Amino acid sequence: MTRLDAQAFEQLHAEHADPWQYHTRWYEKRKRALTLAMLTRERYRRAFEPGCSIGVLSAELALRCDALCLQDVSDSAVTRARKALEGQTHVSITCGAVPDQWPAGQFDLIVVSEMGYYLNPEALETLCERIDAALSRDGELLACHWRHPIDGSRLNAQSVHQTLGSRLNYAHHGHYEDSDTLIDLWQRTASPVVSRRKDAHDDIP
Repeated sequence: MTRLDAQAFEQLHAEHADPWQYHTRWYEKRKRALTLAMLTRERYRRAFEPGCSIGVLSAELALRCDALCLQDVSDSAVTRARKALEGQTHVSITCGAVPDQWPAGQFDLIVVSEMGYYLNPEALETLCERIDAALSRDGELLACHWRHPIDGSRLNAQSVHQTLGSRLNYAHHGHYEDSDTLIDLWQRTASPVVSRRKDAHDDIP
């Protein structure tokens, strides 16, 4: 596929309320915990998550962002995500497909979660360009992908992360992998995880 296949993803979300069993599958629950643990900051000013599906990871991100932009190619997915995040006025959800549709403005966090391998190599290159134009100077890019083969895809987790790392050339801050999951975190400008402050217990040998 050259771009995200809107018809295929719409059919999938129309036929299944939770297509990837986000709420019940242990892999999904564990992956979300690992993904969120990779983030270096407690809060972000403005984040973007393309391919948000029904908004399960998005709900966790919303707790840590002053503003959160979400996007999915499926109208049914967007409808469910809006219902899941109802009342959270700092969250905006639109229907669209990256890299062709991209929200305006800058982000200090962009999350590419299990959608990069649905693009072809040319579209992934364009995605890198969009990320580079939109990520703030202090921004972070978080990528998480399933390591097993994806039907019909020319890309896999490894090739997606290699492309992101080589084309963007950001500081590689964190890496996790196991037999199922690949997670990487890059920072546009390298910085420590936390600023150390002196507490009373610091003097305890």
